[in-house]
Amino acid sequence: MQTLLICLFIAMLLPYLAKGPVAVAMAKLGGYDNAHPRSQQAQLTGVGARALAGHQNAFESLIVFGISCLVVLATDNVTPLVSTLAIVHVIARVSYHLLYLKGIATMRSLAWFVGIFSAFGIFFQAF
Repeated sequence: MQTLLICLFIAMLLPYLAKGPVAVAMAKLGGYDNAHPRSQQAQLTGVGARALAGHQNAFESLIVFGISCLVVLATDNVTPLVSTLAIVHVIARVSYHLLYLKGIATMRSLAWFVGIFSAFGIFFQAF
């Protein structure tokens, strides 16, 4: 169970860590506009736009992964397979974001599939 909780904590941090490259891109776009950050983010292009999309997707992924973790915890079905899938999910999500920043679309999509299917795999261990 400890591995699952550590992976869940890391997954919770990922959207906030993914904000770093977005903030850097915004700073290059005339300085970080803290009064209207979303308007400024809408103007990002290239790596900045990809960083923003990765940041937003990290929140989307966290919902599925978080619910899956909570379901196996609530049903007392945390197994070694669940822990392995959680580790795979975190690695896939980190890879996803790095590949997104580099603009490697096909590999990024593959990392996304690995991440989402590992989260679904965790959920289905509750049955």
